[in-house]
Amino acid sequence: MTKAYSRFLTAFFCLFLGGLLAWHIALPDRAKSETENRTLAQRPAFSWETLKDGSYTEAVEEYFADQFPLRDGWTGLKARSEYLLGKREFNGVYLCGDTLISKVETPDPELVERNLSYIQRLEEMAEVPVTLGLIPSAAEVWKDKLPEGAESWDQTALLTESDIDFQTVLTVHAGQQIFYNTDHHWTTLGAFYGANALLEALGREPFKENNFTPKTASTDFNGTLYSQSGIHWLAPDTMEFWAPEEGLAVTSWKTGKAEEAPLYDTSYLSAKDKYSAFLGGNQPLCVIRNESLPDSAGRLLLIRDSYADSLAPFLAQRFAEVHLLDLRQYRASAARYAAENGIDQIVVLYSVQNFIFERNLVLLTQP
Repeated sequence: MTKAYSRFLTAFFCLFLGGLLAWHIALPDRAKSETENRTLAQRPAFSWETLKDGSYTEAVEEYFADQFPLRDGWTGLKARSEYLLGKREFNGVYLCGDTLISKVETPDPELVERNLSYIQRLEEMAEVPVTLGLIPSAAEVWKDKLPEGAESWDQTALLTESDIDFQTVLTVHAGQQIFYNTDHHWTTLGAFYGANALLEALGREPFKENNFTPKTASTDFNGTLYSQSGIHWLAPDTMEFWAPEEGLAVTSWKTGKAEEAPLYDTSYLSAKDKYSAFLGGNQPLCVIRNESLPDSAGRLLLIRDSYADSLAPFLAQRFAEVHLLDLRQYRASAARYAAENGIDQIVVLYSVQNFIFERNLVLLTQP
């Protein structure tokens, strides 16, 4: 390599970096990445103290990484390059043909045991039956799709603690689209099978598929695993609404006070987080009242994660009221809530992947 050529490469590289820096400065900072579905780092405030302890330089590095020009395109290009080199795991997500499956990390066994003990404590305090439902993730139900040698925590032993046999019903229907290809949640079809498993465990009549007329809500849903992995070349998922809204009154405490809300918030269908169209997404408390059923149909309390959002519309066809309580935002006593609201049955419903790392279940021990 001649000196002239070396100088040319050095100059070209410096101009390239300088151009990127100028482009970065000229572009306005973005508050959020729609592709990654997360808040991006903003320009950090300077102080001699943060410079001295190193936190300022770390914040600057994170800021430039998040605000890098065409970041979404570069992220996708990086994932594509790694895929061509034979990589099949991307930020804790396995690429399994046309499907993305989240790796389940090994949990702290003591945390898992504590969480199970909190549910037992709720059973002792509550004046109504308490049922535990643990939903296996796609890594368990679709384990045959995982790449050879792929590591993922074995959920089998924990699933024996579940009073609702979601594992069997989902495994029986594993050949169907019961999980999304780009998201960690079950599809509406998967939620339908889950609703039947729950109803049967509670001694209620299950549904038949012809009880519902599926309606396509979206054909371009790219979920959390799409955002997390950087794998942006798979076909988007189709989302469906099955249970009818007619006759259902929904009250949401999403803003901190009781407000009328839709069963399906279609405003989310034009946003990145389309799964939040079910009930409007995360909220401390939501109540669905079926005005066509008598009070004798019962009141169900679901202490739950986001899997229940697409499950609840089915359950609302069988119960006079379905109450959904999210411990990530609801901090008061669940046992007291059940007593004050005439609840007949409590179901603690979590996906295994959330349950094994959940640290809010201790709130169930409040009298």
